[in-house]
This record gives sequence, structure tokens and C-alpha cells, in this order.
Amino acid sequence: MAIAKKVGDFIADSGVEYHVINHEHSESASRSAWAAHIKGGHVAKTVVLHDGERYLLGVVPATHRVELDTLGDILHCRLTLATESEVARLFDDCSVGADPPLGMAYGLPVVVDESLLEEDDIFFEGGDHESLVHVTHDGFEKLMKEAQHARFSHHT
Repeated sequence: MAIAKKVGDFIADSGVEYHVINHEHSESASRSAWAAHIKGGHVAKTVVLHDGERYLLGVVPATHRVELDTLGDILHCRLTLATESEVARLFDDCSVGADPPLGMAYGLPVVVDESLLEEDDIFFEGGDHESLVHVTHDGFEKLMKEAQHARFSHHT
């Protein structure tokens, strides 16, 4: 499939240079990191959340878990994980489970964990299970310029 159209268009409109890293099929961000021989802390994992009124994305390193209560306290709401069917509807040009962190391309607010912003190179799912998008730290910051930053995850 390659990267999703909305992802490609959003990156192009942002003027950020990127490379696509192909790897064998995998079903999670951490397995994609392993398949592409990349440290999991460099791979952004997207977690789709719901607060009862809207959907939003929590973006953390693939080696981390989202602390729902912590993020809920930061955002002053109660958060739950979106269902697979909800995620499929939101990311209609992506394979299920290969959700990109670029919520802005899909009209979704994003909160990115500050631990991810400590990396020089960042990789993320672009809409399929066979490739990762690689950007520099500065490129990721530019793509995430509208995202809120906070600490809401822990290493697993």
C-alpha cells in the first residue's frame, strides 16, 4: 500500500523531507521497529483515544505505554481507547492498526509524549504494515507544530 494519501499530502504541504523504510509485514509499532532494525524508542506509536465527545491521538515511543489517567488529568477529561471499528473509520485510507501520528491530516488533535521528542530521528507508521516514515527531529517537530506536548507514558 505504501504511505496513505493524506499522510503524503500532509508531509508534502509541511515541506518536511522524509524517507520510507520498507520492512516485512508487522502488526504493531514495536514489531515494525524490530522488522526495520530500528530502536523502539525512535518509533512513534499512535494510540487513538476518545473522551466521550471527540477522538484524539496520543503519540508515544513504541517502547512505552500511555498512562490514560495521567493524560486524562492533563486534558481534564476521562479517556478510553477507541475501538478498532472507530479507528478504521477515522483512518479510512490506512490499513487497520497502521495509524499515523499525523492527526492534523485527519482533523484530530494530537498530544505527543515529550520523551519521543528527545530523539534525533523519528519513524512512524504511514498507513500500512510494511513501511515506516523516517523524519529528522526537526522535521517531526514541524509536523507536530499543532500538537500539545506532555509527559504521559512510561517505558514497558
